[in-house]
Amino acid sequence: MDGHTGRLLERLPLARAHRWQGYAAALALSLLALLTRWALGDAFPPGFPFLTFFPAVVLSGFLFGRGPGILAAVLCGLLAWYFFIPPVMTLALAPGAGLALGFYVGVVAVDLLLIDWMQRGTAQLRLERERSEKLAEHSQLLFSELQHRVSNNLQMVGAVLALQQRSVSDPAARQALSDASNKLQTIGRIQRQLYNPSGDRQTLERMLPDLVHDVISTAGKPGVTASVDVDLGIMLPPDALIPIALIVAETIANAVEHGFADRDAGRIDVQMRASAAAVTLTIADDGAGPSPGHSTAAATSLGLRIIRTLAEQLGGSFDLSPREGGGAIATLSFRPTPG
Repeated sequence: MDGHTGRLLERLPLARAHRWQGYAAALALSLLALLTRWALGDAFPPGFPFLTFFPAVVLSGFLFGRGPGILAAVLCGLLAWYFFIPPVMTLALAPGAGLALGFYVGVVAVDLLLIDWMQRGTAQLRLERERSEKLAEHSQLLFSELQHRVSNNLQMVGAVLALQQRSVSDPAARQALSDASNKLQTIGRIQRQLYNPSGDRQTLERMLPDLVHDVISTAGKPGVTASVDVDLGIMLPPDALIPIALIVAETIANAVEHGFADRDAGRIDVQMRASAAAVTLTIADDGAGPSPGHSTAAATSLGLRIIRTLAEQLGGSFDLSPREGGGAIATLSFRPTPG
């Protein structure tokens, strides 16, 4: 049964708001059955007085419910008895008529019981579906609210650290608090972007462009532009999305802070490619590039240490190297796992 047929059955019985319409339709169907039996009387063999009345009873019960079905069953039985069971034009019970009437009563009773049972089951399914839809809407609302609160709380903690930074005089401590504040607020933004309003996980081809432009827009350098090119259909498990998002955010923040330290404009290109063997993320910029003798493995900056840890969490590797033609290129590579 397809969805269209299922929804049509859920509307039965018809005319529930105006029950008299159902009874009027049952009366009309009974009279139509009588006229049809009269018109086609010569075409029917003897001994089939109820032949055109059975469809009237079934249609009345199916379309308009138990009450109209019972009305049609009684009317059709009386009409067939009066007009087509000898002696006709009387309700006398001739020999053999009782058996025919008993057969009729048995058949229409079973038909109406089955139709009523089916409609009750359909009504119950409709109620369960409506409850499920309401529950899904409620769950979606709660999930969205949870995501919103988690994101807001993380960003609030970051804001508190930023306020606390103002009261610290030690430069190293101020820098540590500033870094922690920025990272917490970045995580808060990532948390908000991980899921769309329906609660479903965002795809990488939709999430990464939003994340990249969000990080750049908060860096305070409107002249820095970015392009994002992600293979379609990359499916990763939820526990891989946050590390990847953090690596992207941290790498771009480092490029803006250090690569474009003496410039107000620049370009960052983000690419993500996937194959059966590996997922590769590259982030290239046209900034100042790494210092001579730079070693990613030996780097002591907090940002790169965080990135290395996240790459290890993914079971992959991260490298930052000079870009041909100037600038830097960061490469994250890891083995894909089922999403």
